[in-house]
Amino acid sequence: MSLAAQQTLESSYVMHTFGRSEVEFVGGHGMTLVDDAGREYLDFLAGIGVCCLGHGHPAVSRAVREQADRLAHVSNYFYIEHRGEVAALISKLANGDVEGARALAHAMDAGDEEAVRAASAPAEGEQVWKTFFANSGAEANEGSMKLARLYAKRVGNGGNTIVCLRGGFHGRTLETIAATMQDWLQESFRPLPVGFTACTPNDVDELRAIFDALGDEICAVMLEPIQGESGVHPLTREFMEVARDVAHEHGALLIADEVQTGIFRSGKPFAFQVLGVEPDIMSLAKGIAGGVPAGACVAKKEIADVFRPGDHGSTFGGSCLAVAAAAAVLCELTLGAYDDRAAEVGAYFAERLGSLDAVREVRGIGLMVGCDIAEDVGDAHDVVAAMLAEGFVINATGPHTLRFLPPLICGTADIDRLISALTRVLA
Repeated sequence: MSLAAQQTLESSYVMHTFGRSEVEFVGGHGMTLVDDAGREYLDFLAGIGVCCLGHGHPAVSRAVREQADRLAHVSNYFYIEHRGEVAALISKLANGDVEGARALAHAMDAGDEEAVRAASAPAEGEQVWKTFFANSGAEANEGSMKLARLYAKRVGNGGNTIVCLRGGFHGRTLETIAATMQDWLQESFRPLPVGFTACTPNDVDELRAIFDALGDEICAVMLEPIQGESGVHPLTREFMEVARDVAHEHGALLIADEVQTGIFRSGKPFAFQVLGVEPDIMSLAKGIAGGVPAGACVAKKEIADVFRPGDHGSTFGGSCLAVAAAAAVLCELTLGAYDDRAAEVGAYFAERLGSLDAVREVRGIGLMVGCDIAEDVGDAHDVVAAMLAEGFVINATGPHTLRFLPPLICGTADIDRLISALTRVLA
């Protein structure tokens, strides 16, 4: 169906919650998207960081197609293929056990049950991370917050307040909006759930003062290692360390929202590994299944084990289709050295952006990159529209801030093409 026909139908029957660009995408391959008129675009947004292996990746397409032919869904009342292997692989990756993760991914790819069993066994003294499978980042964050409060009630300090950072973003449910300390998102939906308090990112003195004031009322600090929706703002290692230490001193937990930063985007499997500060719980989604809706709440075993049957659940979470896609994506990323690729290509990208006269600041880690443009250039959203006309899909998070979340298959030649077009547009 043409763009014009689709616009007519959506204006009548689809809720108007997004201001959509004037384009209808009907196909894609690799870094490229194709619209209804057959025009091609280079994709530097990847479905907001979701399509980490680009479009139409053969391993992911094959896994989804074959699983859909066999079995799409049976509910969480039953065991299914792939779910345990994916959770074990996440645990290996969370531990930074690259060799162990690759051995497990090889066994999963080969479909060798004995090899999977051997490779998934934790080494002596190895931290085990357990996973609850959800459908989205908001659901993963809901699960993380529920787990932190339940842990505090059953094991920890009994607190129920969660410290969140100004400028963060954790989802669109009422609970995750309450945790998202941005007035423009909260204003229309008050009264919101209580039990949240705000802290300024990278302000260790304010964070310590909050704990001095509230003490054991706090059950967790929840943060994004790199704030994405506010314009790609990495936290400092010092702040992450203080957040972990002061939380643990008061019997509270550290939650890392890795929904946008995780799944190899930062140059490591998870961004907390770049900053060198391990959380107690983390939330995953976006790139975990390469385009199939999936999310995960992942926690250290001793924390995860406070969940009992009935405490949490999901009809669709961890479905046959979702975990088959996640298995394909995580195996490909683990075996393909995408961590090194994201780090190297991301550094090149940041360098090229920083060389543009109209760019005032470049921020980010790996292939999660943001930049501020000079005010006299105009509104960043107009730059996004102009780049779309040039055949490039990018994003703006504010009036002067551009954000780039390309697929992790992105190469330096793709960046050179983008920089050439962006130079023309900004001029």
